Amino acid sequence: MTPQRSTRTIRIRDLALGGGAPIAVQSMAATRTSDLAATLRQVEILERAGADLIRIAVDSQADVDALAKIRASTDARLSVDLQENYRLALPVAPYVDKIRYNPGHLHHHEKSKSSADKVAWIADVAASNDCAIRIGVNAGSIAPSYRERHGDDQNGAIVECALDHCTLLDKVGFTNYLVSIKDSDPRVVIDTNQRFAEARPDVPLHLGVTEAGMPPDGIIKTRIAFEQLISRGIGDTLRVSLTVPFDDKGMEIEVGRAILDDIANGRFRSVPPNFFDGLNIIACPSCSRVENERFIELAEEVKRMTAYAAEHDITIAVMGCRVNGPGETDDADLGLWCGPKTVNLKRGPETVGSYGYGEVLDQLRAEMDTLIARAEVNPRG
Repeated sequence: MTPQRSTRTIRIRDLALGGGAPIAVQSMAATRTSDLAATLRQVEILERAGADLIRIAVDSQADVDALAKIRASTDARLSVDLQENYRLALPVAPYVDKIRYNPGHLHHHEKSKSSADKVAWIADVAASNDCAIRIGVNAGSIAPSYRERHGDDQNGAIVECALDHCTLLDKVGFTNYLVSIKDSDPRVVIDTNQRFAEARPDVPLHLGVTEAGMPPDGIIKTRIAFEQLISRGIGDTLRVSLTVPFDDKGMEIEVGRAILDDIANGRFRSVPPNFFDGLNIIACPSCSRVENERFIELAEEVKRMTAYAAEHDITIAVMGCRVNGPGETDDADLGLWCGPKTVNLKRGPETVGSYGYGEVLDQLRAEMDTLIARAEVNPRG
């Protein structure tokens, strides 16, 4: 049930990825990278679960220093997420096997320099250190120029961004790269990855539903996307993004391998026609950007508190950091993005206020009740 893939084969150290190679399963450390003990514990958990690749984020010099110590403590294949500072590629490249950058974040530094120049520089650093590159496109952080050109076809904007960055790497002769195109809605993931694969069947794809949320819904959303894509021969590596306690991060690897096994053996799960109706909670899986681990408990509390609204078409986004939080809550009806001491509550793109972790649930419920009351007067559709 898993068709032959047409992508070229790239290498992440000794791991062949793409073409006829097995689909690799990876995950990401959810802890602050500068917390060396906690991050080494995450790496150990993911290695024990059988991760083919482990991603670690860097956002500061403290993270870079910790990464060097992590590299000295493990032989695991490591990928680094450059977050908002592409210049960190140079100090971290000697310690990792793959570099991931987000095209939507390149503008944060050296605004006078073009994306083409920045990508060429990243490619030079990667080539000098024998690193692969992942072009990591997130639907929530696409540059406005792409969105403006595509109007109502926002999926087209996402795909165009990915294709453009492939061209930038092709022009400088760097071919050891792959692409990921992610969104919290599996339907967007399916459509955009299909479109990209039609346009660039040679480029390996990393699959994932970002901010899929908590089990079981997060697993269901991920399975929907993976079943539809992998059964079409699309996808060379994958990550299951779940909001779970740090010690349970190995679940992402176990779930990923279980889904692959089911697809290979023709065991597909039916999805009820109304699965996407009603309350939808989006939650990120945590990473080193999270400044308060209370975020994970808050996501669980949001799920429990909002159960009374299960029949209402409301989307709530619970995000753990200042990088993705502000932008990726804009499309939700209600959004919470978490800082070190307070939670920012949003109504669509509008900020309602900033509240303590112990206060925000009451405020969220009040906002939900207002939305529900309005919907009863002016129901959707």
